[in-house]
Amino acid sequence: MSEAILRASEWCYQGVWFGLTKWLLVPKEPPTLPTKGGEFVASFRPSEAYLNYLRFFFWIGLVAIDVMLTIGWIAIGFLSPLAAVLITPLALAVIVLPDIVAYIALHLRYDTTWYVLTDRSLRIRRGIWIIHETTITFENIQNIRLSQGPIQRYFGFASLVVETAGGGGNPEHGAGSHVGIMEGLDNAVEVRDLIFSRLKKSPTAGLGDEALPRSTSNNASLGHSAPIGLLREIRELTAQLDR
Repeated sequence: MSEAILRASEWCYQGVWFGLTKWLLVPKEPPTLPTKGGEFVASFRPSEAYLNYLRFFFWIGLVAIDVMLTIGWIAIGFLSPLAAVLITPLALAVIVLPDIVAYIALHLRYDTTWYVLTDRSLRIRRGIWIIHETTITFENIQNIRLSQGPIQRYFGFASLVVETAGGGGNPEHGAGSHVGIMEGLDNAVEVRDLIFSRLKKSPTAGLGDEALPRSTSNNASLGHSAPIGLLREIRELTAQLDR
């Protein structure tokens, strides 16, 4: 039963993918970023381990739900064999069709996810009906977190959470920040180090070692002189009013 469902899902997926790319104009190629001649560019999808991770939860859900539905169908058969026979087409549709839809959805999620890295920025694309593209300039990055749970460690991949300066919210959970998530990387440490190496080349990057401008002392003195001048103007205006 499971093998038949898998084969039917793969066959349906090929047709759905062809239809989506043709009629919904889903791009097959990775997104692009403006680059200069000879600049570093890398385009890649999540790893195969991430797809296996998605399939793992697919099979858990398939077995749990299908077993319960099958038990219900058998129980109806014990109570009324005729009723069980009559609802057989409906029962098969309820058991099989959601499995096919879920299988297609997880593959579409995988096949429409792209990551692009250059010397200056990162672009993430996701989506089928609505395509979402997030572009993050390295100069705006404030934090890079590596996320990996126990099941992700078992499958051999991790996710990178790239945060830029944003509004308010709980910074511990990334709320209020512009966040880009690179899921399913089997080389997450290497990608993180690559981004860090690009950050070090930018003197204005959020994670870079910024050198203080030489004019800092002059700016400071100007900052102190401005309030003094304002107080002097207020004092003269007050004196005129008293007259």
